[in-house]
Amino acid sequence: MSNIITYFENAYDELIHKVSWPTWKELQETTAIVLAAIAIITLIVFVMDGAAEFLFKNIIYKIFK
Repeated sequence: MSNIITYFENAYDELIHKVSWPTWKELQETTAIVLAAIAIITLIVFVMDGAAEFLFKNIIYKIFK
């Protein structure tokens, strides 16, 4: 049982004294970067989905009609 208590004490000490937490401004900047990346990736997937749909509807279906 003392090993578990020691583990949590060490984990708490590391989180409070050793971890470098970002500032509020850094957090906002990285969040904006992540949201922009998500928007770009979403747009790429949307375009790829539209292209695949176009190919299937206009090429594949006409071949097998």
